[in-house]
Amino acid sequence: MKRSHWLILICSLFYTIAVAQNNDLQLARQYAANGEQQKALDIYQKLYKQDNETYYQPYFNALVNFKQYDEAEAIAKKMLRKSPNTSEYLIALGSVYTLQGNTAKADGIYNDLIKTLPADQNRISMIASQFYQNANADYAIKIFLQGRKLLNNDAVFAFELINLYRFKRDKAALTNEYLNFLPSNPVFVGQAENMMSALFEGAPDYDMLKAALLKRIQKDPQQTVYIDLLIWQFMQQKEFEQALNQALALSRRTSNDGNNVYELCRALVNNEAYDAAIRGYEYIVTLGKENANYVSAKIDLINTRNLKVTSGKYTQADLLSLESDYNNLLTEFGRNRGTVFAMQKLANLQAFKLGKLKEAQALLENAVAIPDVRPNLMAACKLDLGDILLLNNQPWDATLLYSQVEKDNAASPIGQDAMLRNAKLAYYTGDFNWSRRQLDVLKAATSQLIANDALNLSLLISDNLAIDSTAAALKMYARADLLIFAEQPQRAMKTLDSIGIKYPGSLAADILMAKAKILLQQKEFEAAVIQLKQIADNHPDDLWADDAVYMLGDIYENQLNNTALAKTYYQKIITNYPGSLWLNDARKHFRLLRGDKTEV
Repeated sequence: MKRSHWLILICSLFYTIAVAQNNDLQLARQYAANGEQQKALDIYQKLYKQDNETYYQPYFNALVNFKQYDEAEAIAKKMLRKSPNTSEYLIALGSVYTLQGNTAKADGIYNDLIKTLPADQNRISMIASQFYQNANADYAIKIFLQGRKLLNNDAVFAFELINLYRFKRDKAALTNEYLNFLPSNPVFVGQAENMMSALFEGAPDYDMLKAALLKRIQKDPQQTVYIDLLIWQFMQQKEFEQALNQALALSRRTSNDGNNVYELCRALVNNEAYDAAIRGYEYIVTLGKENANYVSAKIDLINTRNLKVTSGKYTQADLLSLESDYNNLLTEFGRNRGTVFAMQKLANLQAFKLGKLKEAQALLENAVAIPDVRPNLMAACKLDLGDILLLNNQPWDATLLYSQVEKDNAASPIGQDAMLRNAKLAYYTGDFNWSRRQLDVLKAATSQLIANDALNLSLLISDNLAIDSTAAALKMYARADLLIFAEQPQRAMKTLDSIGIKYPGSLAADILMAKAKILLQQKEFEAAVIQLKQIADNHPDDLWADDAVYMLGDIYENQLNNTALAKTYYQKIITNYPGSLWLNDARKHFRLLRGDKTEV
């Protein structure tokens, strides 16, 4: 037979053996999965005898999984006799001793391995990995730390140690490792913050970080990455003034352009820490007009003052001061496409807070006449102008503007908003049937808020028209709703009370909800809770019931700081109102309040 034929025959034989062994390996795994331990072990043993090195690991793993520790010990020792001092077999033998309860013997093997560790970075990584694969993170860490000593390099293995500390949830060690690592690698500060926020569980963890940072800053005050982390720590603890103080001190010490302060101010606004944000923006403005952030900071300063005033209780003097700020801004920068946003905010302030409807209308008419304004901003200005025209008793002009925005932004959220405003205008003016037709289309809106508003208003109209074809009570209620929209609470309350007197029993839950909305406008949260509880307790099947329950959860969570009651009401949505549009939001808030780390 020719030599080539022999080679082909030999290759075919090896291939056949390899296929057979692979099939046996798959069969053994299937037996193991089915709980047929002995059948699996018999196959693994057969394969191991055919090829020790290739099938040692699956056979060893099977023996350990089936608690056949004596046999596992025997094959580990056999492999060591063939390959003395091989770390893989030493670690495997030590793991068997640990499982047998002989930790001293295991530690003896591991410590000898550490003593004879070579000054070779790749070998050190490999041995540490073998420990980790044998579920021994502690000795993997010891290997890396000893490796640092041998290599005389405290920076090596940083990523590996960080991941091991995260795996062990060793917060102090993780913090210390990051604080050693970040000065030379500041681009990883975001990664450090994300990992710490996922691992830290409360104030004690953040206090530990703060103490460690303050020690580092005392030793190395020029290291700005520590300051950045300290600011982040204060933000996580909602110590907003402290966070700003650190950012201001850093900006003054480094004589920078205040960019770090400006970015922090945005985060402060998102956290509704308006006083701290205002102080930060004022600092940037004092840096002068030449500063790159001057214009943005001045604009954001006024917007933040607006948010502070309109989100809390305010006086007439507060409103007039804010109006003056906006007028000064427009005087300094002019009325152009770059300041249209300020014109919009000023108009809303004048219309809804100061009762200056004519001035607000004129201002927005000027704004919508300015060319080249961003399309979304222009659409928003037109919608707000439509609202003001409605309040100025010009409903026809208002509906033309709403329709224009709807046509120009078909099927988009802002177009759907325009359609909803048109439907509400018809509702306010008593054209209930036309309003309901528009609302029925909007029930499928992409925005949950728009869909929910449309559904509730459509049901309100349908239910009341079915009871009273003249809709006399509903017309009074719509007038009260318009007064609520116009932020005229006293007149709205009088109208709502009149409905109860003139049409006893009509719109009971609706009146309670309207009063709750008025009280929420006035930041009277405790009083609003009383109205909402009456809906939840006395009208559990009303169309406003799930809204009332969800609003109670939101008020207790975000305004009254009563987590227990907030969870109770979110849970009530989940259990009692599974068809509610608030269901997903209720689940999310319930899980977060319960302490779940991730949303399911």
